[in-house]
Amino acid sequence: MSKINELFDQKISIVNIGLESFYKELKSQNVEAIQVDWRPPAGGNKKMISLLSKLKSK
Repeated sequence: MSKINELFDQKISIVNIGLESFYKELKSQNVEAIQVDWRPPAGGNKKMISLLSKLKSK
């Protein structure tokens, strides 16, 4: 049996960093999963990220 096939014979656990609907769908299928509520720093605002990184480096 190939390594990839061995992987699919094992129980899987999922860490979802993204759409909560994907997590809910996994849970509805009795898949072990956790949802991480992650958001990009400063909401993804590049200017704010730049300012925050300058503060962090001091």
